[in-house]
Amino acid sequence: MAGTAAVLEDASVLSKLDRGLRPIERVFALVSGLAVFSLMFLAAYSVGGRKFFNAPLAGYVDYIEAAMPLIAFMGVSYVQREGGHIRMDILVGALRGRLLWLFELISVVLILVLMVALVWGSWSHFDRSFDMTRPLWSRDSSIDIGLPIWPSKLLVPVAFALLCLRLCLQVWGYGRAFILNLDRPVAVPLIQSVSEQARAEAEQLEGAD
Repeated sequence: MAGTAAVLEDASVLSKLDRGLRPIERVFALVSGLAVFSLMFLAAYSVGGRKFFNAPLAGYVDYIEAAMPLIAFMGVSYVQREGGHIRMDILVGALRGRLLWLFELISVVLILVLMVALVWGSWSHFDRSFDMTRPLWSRDSSIDIGLPIWPSKLLVPVAFALLCLRLCLQVWGYGRAFILNLDRPVAVPLIQSVSEQARAEAEQLEGAD
């Protein structure tokens, strides 16, 4: 289940690092949202041009392919901090104390190992595409209008590297919670009950007023 977590803060170094990373994650998520929003305009322009002027947007598929890393990867770190990724809350929610923090710690460590491998692989993929001696610094380009592909490929390891930083903080947070047997650790997403979710949503609505 997604979107059922809260992140606590205090004056510790871990919490300060968490708050320092959060604005960067928000910017990445905002860029991802703007990419989705812009694709709606591109679709409307292409469909309208095809229907009324028999002239659809040239390279529409190329633009979509170039925007895919923005849409798919730029917001993953932000969602990880907020606990919004799909997970088995029915199982995790039944755990308590050190057992819960151990389960979370092992999960995050496994994710971190996977993401480090993906950073290495995606950077190699970008490196094969980038060449400063070529036109537009690119060894490859899109089919229709010749867009250079390396900027899109570069976004993937950058977004994954940011996620790795977030996962390192969460490893710290869960490890600290496990060792000290904390009830409410900081800098990690905590599962909220239904009543806590309702209270948080009500506070957000009151703040909007």
